[in-house]
Amino acid sequence: MAQRAKESSSGRSPATANGDGGRKKRRRPAGGRDRDPMDAMLHPVELPVLAIRDEVVFPGMTVPLIVARERSLEAVSAALDGNRRLFVVTQRDPTIEDVNPEDFYFVGVEVKIRRTLKMPDGSVSILVEGKRRLSITHFLQLDPHIRVQAIVVDTETPADAEPDALLQAMLGLFKEAVDLSKDLPDEAYVRAINTHDAGDLADLIAYTIDLVTPVQQELLEELDAARRAEKVIAHLRRELEILALQRKFDEDAAPTSTDAEEHERFLREQLKLIHKELGETDQVSSDIAALRERIEETPLPTEVMEKAYKELDRLEAMPTASPEVSVIQTYLDWLMALPWGDPSPDDLEIDHAKKVLDKNHYGLPKVKERILEYIAVRKLAPDMRTPILCFVGPPGVGKTSLGLSIAQALGRKFVRISLGGIRDEAEIRGHRRTYVGALPGRILQAMRQVGTVNPVFMLDEIEKMGADFRGDPSAALLEVLDPEQNYAFSDHYLEVPYDLSNVIFITTGNTVDTLPVALRDRMEVIELPGYTEEEKLPIATRYIVPKQRAEHGLKQRNLRFTGGALRRMVRQYTREAGVRDLERQVATVCRKVARKHAEGDVNTVSVTVRNVTDYLGAPQFFYGMAEEEDQVGAATGLVWTAFGGDIIAVEVTLVPGKGKLILTGKLGEVMKESARAALSYARVHAQRFGLQDTAWDKLDVHIHVPEGGVPKEGPSAGITLTTALISALTDRAVHRDVAMTGEMTLRGRVLPIGGLKEKVLAAHRAGIRKIILPKENTKDLVDIPEAVRDDIAFYPVENVSEVLALALHPQQRQIRATA
Repeated sequence: MAQRAKESSSGRSPATANGDGGRKKRRRPAGGRDRDPMDAMLHPVELPVLAIRDEVVFPGMTVPLIVARERSLEAVSAALDGNRRLFVVTQRDPTIEDVNPEDFYFVGVEVKIRRTLKMPDGSVSILVEGKRRLSITHFLQLDPHIRVQAIVVDTETPADAEPDALLQAMLGLFKEAVDLSKDLPDEAYVRAINTHDAGDLADLIAYTIDLVTPVQQELLEELDAARRAEKVIAHLRRELEILALQRKFDEDAAPTSTDAEEHERFLREQLKLIHKELGETDQVSSDIAALRERIEETPLPTEVMEKAYKELDRLEAMPTASPEVSVIQTYLDWLMALPWGDPSPDDLEIDHAKKVLDKNHYGLPKVKERILEYIAVRKLAPDMRTPILCFVGPPGVGKTSLGLSIAQALGRKFVRISLGGIRDEAEIRGHRRTYVGALPGRILQAMRQVGTVNPVFMLDEIEKMGADFRGDPSAALLEVLDPEQNYAFSDHYLEVPYDLSNVIFITTGNTVDTLPVALRDRMEVIELPGYTEEEKLPIATRYIVPKQRAEHGLKQRNLRFTGGALRRMVRQYTREAGVRDLERQVATVCRKVARKHAEGDVNTVSVTVRNVTDYLGAPQFFYGMAEEEDQVGAATGLVWTAFGGDIIAVEVTLVPGKGKLILTGKLGEVMKESARAALSYARVHAQRFGLQDTAWDKLDVHIHVPEGGVPKEGPSAGITLTTALISALTDRAVHRDVAMTGEMTLRGRVLPIGGLKEKVLAAHRAGIRKIILPKENTKDLVDIPEAVRDDIAFYPVENVSEVLALALHPQQRQIRATA
């Protein structure tokens, strides 16, 4: 017999009895509880109802309850606002959440709330003391809580009728139960011997022993103390029989050997012999035989094969109930599931690879050339080590999809894992088997998923890994991405070397600046620059528009985009290095057109420059355009951004002051230094420009770059700042159709810059037809489309004096801002 755990659905501690030690000849209510002011109340009584599940509260018992249901909370609140009295009843079906009158027993116990405690989850813990039995006569309300009218059904037991024999019988049987049961504490018997009334003792035992709820309810509804005691005695005798039988089983099953594990192993060996004689196979032996067969069929390396058989022998000698059994089985399953055999054949046809790459991606000549070179070398030298490539570029330029295209071109399987947010080294190398729930790292999990030893393996967002107290995952990647080491990659879970030398690893990231030097040194970095406007147009025409038309159920005859419409969408509705936002804008147009077709309004829609705003609204972005006239103190510069190139205007104004240099337009530190260098150059060469009489200490120079909300940084605006400054000082206008880019030294040398292709395309878009650039950048002109090169005149320069001769009007007017 087990002590009944008096807990609600939220889990409460066992309830305690409340004996009072009354005298034999005293007249009182059944159960021996003294009357208090509540017993003097007129009957019937009106009380809020609290329905509980899976237990019955008896008079005289102090019970903790957890109240969580809304209607129950309302009932407790109503009791606390009144006389702290509740009518506790038991549900017939504990699974019902929203109880109605027909869902609980009508006989229950009136209780008094002794203590309340609000819990963090919104429930309330209450401690109640059972007072007397009540029976419902009328329901007064159902909402917000149930309120009833009930009558007292406790009966008074005559003083000369107290069944002393029944009391002693219950005490004797209950003592035997406490002695036999592991769950009934000795304190339960102590409380029992201090209870001197048969009805009270029957309630105490009925609440304490393990009885099902309907039986407890039956004892609660039994009003005659003698009959209630007789029923409890009967239940005690049945429980004692069960306890005695359990004790016998425990004694017979106890091992005679001092080594319980050895005894269990002996019994299991005997069981195996019995199964063998009967021609049967137990489940464990069957599983071991299946694992042995799988090991023999899997082409494992010698070292791995020895490890597998060693673990299998451990499993065979281990007791079935040991927790290590499942650990070893999982380990062997992983060994068998990983690909160990010969690599899949590569498709080394260069023409096929070129067609696949050109079909899936526009442009990217350097990347495509590198892949074709690898295929060519692999064709001539099959044993060459696979390269570790790192694609670096802004979001949306096709880094991830390029990896999939490489796999298609080579005829290999493709697998990808994202490293973004990984901070635990075990994510790469796995956990040791000593940890509960240990598994291999993501590398081997992906190899199991792809099922071949030579996939194209993409490690996405490599620069977004972190490091904390659990280790540095980038350090674990050093072995994975090193062709000199990855032929014997060590995973903490596997504990045997795994060959990754046949895998083509491709990593991607938006930048490599945050990567450790050792990791960056192991990879061949290939930069994917952002797409220019001229590149986005064919991408939209060949890839994006057909894809979105198909996804929205449209045919080519239903929707057409003109070239001008696509150019306007690229220029005025997106500002990005990739094409994801452009694809979203095309999808927006497709949705609106699909709705028109579904409603039967139109059959063919042509999106043009004029009606783009009907589908996408007002333009969102604007690019700089060339000045309309030649101006003094205003020069046009070229800038590079993550979204492509653009032009900027640099404006210089001279005002009387104290010789200060005022810089506005949210300039970065490097750009501010370029402005100071330009001013120093002008002052040093004042005589050359006819500025020898200028009172610099009485002249403030204000340099401003428009679009002040946009941060601007970099040294490539050096010659632009100098040109605008000299123009303002000498009152010479700057040619409006000239744009320039280049870094300048204090001695006037023009140094090379980056991003020339994007800058030239931005100038062409703005209507610029003359570009001044550093002479060392002339080698980069080959990357610019031929049509653009034919429209623009390029002027390579080595010194600022050449820049000023090209950009400024030759005539010199009256010098401004003199003393």
